[in-house]
This record gives sequence, C-alpha cells and structure tokens, in this order.
Amino acid sequence: MENKGLLEVVLPGKVEPEGLQFRRGAVPTAGAGQVVVRMEATGVSFAEQQMRRGRYYDQPPFPFVPGYDLVGTVEAAGPGVAPALLGKRVAALVKVGGWASHVLLDAADVVAVPAGVGAAEAETLVVNGVTAWQMLHRRARVREGGTILVHGANGGVGTVLVQLARAADLKVIGTASVRHHDSLRELGVTPVDYRSQDVPARVRELAPGGVDAVFDHLGGRSVLDSWRLLAPGGTLVSYGSASTRDDTGSKQWPVLKILGRVWWWNALPNGRHAYFFNVWAGRALSKDRFRARLHSDLTSVFDAFRRGEVTAPIAARLPLTDAAEAMRLAESGTVAGKVVLVPEDQGLPYGSSRQGATA
Repeated sequence: MENKGLLEVVLPGKVEPEGLQFRRGAVPTAGAGQVVVRMEATGVSFAEQQMRRGRYYDQPPFPFVPGYDLVGTVEAAGPGVAPALLGKRVAALVKVGGWASHVLLDAADVVAVPAGVGAAEAETLVVNGVTAWQMLHRRARVREGGTILVHGANGGVGTVLVQLARAADLKVIGTASVRHHDSLRELGVTPVDYRSQDVPARVRELAPGGVDAVFDHLGGRSVLDSWRLLAPGGTLVSYGSASTRDDTGSKQWPVLKILGRVWWWNALPNGRHAYFFNVWAGRALSKDRFRARLHSDLTSVFDAFRRGEVTAPIAARLPLTDAAEAMRLAESGTVAGKVVLVPEDQGLPYGSSRQGATA
C-alpha cells in the first residue's frame, strides 16, 4: 500500500463534531522496543463523546488526538523488537491517539489479532471487550446460574458483556429502549424498558432476592438504585457517568461522588461489594501487570468471538476524514453496533448497503 504520510484527527477543544481538525505530517519512526502500526480500524466510543465536551475524567489537555483503541498492521519495528512482528495484524488500547493513519507504540502494548478475524470486527472488541471481560470475570465473579443486571445492555460494552455472561451460564436482565428488546431476547436477555418502566421495581419482580451483580455505566442516581438491588454477597461495578455527559461544571465531581460512595459501601459490614472500574486505571499502578492482563483478556475475547459466543456488530465504516460524521452517528443513539473509522481511502458512505461489511 502506498504510504501517503501521517494523517491525524485533532480535537482542538470543546467543539461540535464539525470542529474536529486534521493534521498531516511524517510517519513516525520506531525507536528501540517500538513499532509503527498502520491503522486499519479505530472507533468511536463513549470516551471520545465525553472528551469532545471536556467531560472525560482524566483526559489530556487540548489539543490532542482522540481514539481509545485501534487495530492495524505492524509496518515498522525498532531495535529489540522480534522481526516476526512485522506485517502482523495487532490490536492496541491507547486511550488517546488512535484516530490516526499511523500510531507509534511500545511493542509490549500490542496484542495479536487471530487469523480470520477482520480488522473492523476486532476493533469493536478491543476496549468494549476487555472492559466487559474484566468487569465480569475479574471483578464480579458471579457463580454459574447467578443473575446479573446490565444497564445499557444494547450498548458497546453492554452487548459484549451480556454475551459473555450468557456463555458463562448466567441469567441476564438488561435495560434498553424498546426498539432493542427483540435483539436482546435473541441473546437470552430479559429486557427492561428504562424509559417507560420503573426499573428498580421491575428488576425486583424478576429477581425478588436481588441480583448477584449490577453493571452500571450511568452514574448519578442510578448507582444508588443499583446498590439497593444487590442480593447479599452481590457486587456493584460502576464504570461510567453517562447520565452526566451533557452536564456543566467539574468533570471530576461525578466520578468522585461515585468513588466516595464505593468507599463508604465497602466499609459497611453488609457483605456486598462495590467497584469503580476504569480499564486504563491499572496501567499507572503496574504497567507490566496491565499488559499481561490485556494480552490474556483480549485474547480470551477474540477466542470467544471465534467460537461464536460473542458477535462484533458494526454500525458503519467511515473514512478517517469523516470523523465528524462518525461522531454524530455514534452520538445519535439510532444505530446498533460500533461506528468504525478506517483509512481515508477505504471508508463507505453511511447508508451504503455494505456499511456493516468487515475487512
């Protein structure tokens, strides 16, 4: 493939999607222990939606290149990198920087994508899949036959989470708008309409003794209701504050309130547990452990996909130069699956009959 140089999408400040900017330059050079990955797929997650509003808890100062994850091919490797890595398709969790044609990474941070898994398919499973896997298997650890509640069961993380839970023989209650209920039932989920139903009351009808785990990305009032729905010995995993996305004021305060409640609840002698989960947080504590878990857990997610236990729905594939349209589409709430960005010469206009095709 012809190398046209580096293309990056830049988030210059608190802007509408049309305010995203583009920057061209030279492709970076790999140093010792580093690789240059030619992006084949990156995506729009909730993190980028919050970042453009300046609402993501620990986002870097503007301007920066957004993009929490990516999949691509190793195009160059620096000294100390195994030559066998060249030409391999890999995935990476980067937090920022993924919306670029080429990304410079430490070789230790890339995870091999199994043969037969397309780039766009793999991309839908990186941040969403690792988040779902670690919350379910490393935090909640619900025993076989248990019951869990997943808020936003049709969302990016929620879709993977409910499928992993069903593969682990767990019963799943999932909140979603009515238009997603049929697809959730097909996955073995009992849906609850968060718009027209009293969610806590309906969950108590379905699980009178409480649920064994709740996965809550909403924050705010929802966290309190989620905690009260737990059975003895149950676990609350809070992993976001989506309900405060459009709020003004401090971006840290919604998360700090959740952290305070988690600390207090865990101090109480009630046998229940609460966590605030951020897939990136463990990196600051131990980079080696973070990398080991990322390799293990993402590989497990890819294996689940290959076994047919998890799907990788793609709402649309758009060229990197259509990042504004991709952002608007992802924020619209009208699509099922992930909005994926691909190299500028490979995207398809939204509405194309091949919009969900994978490479």
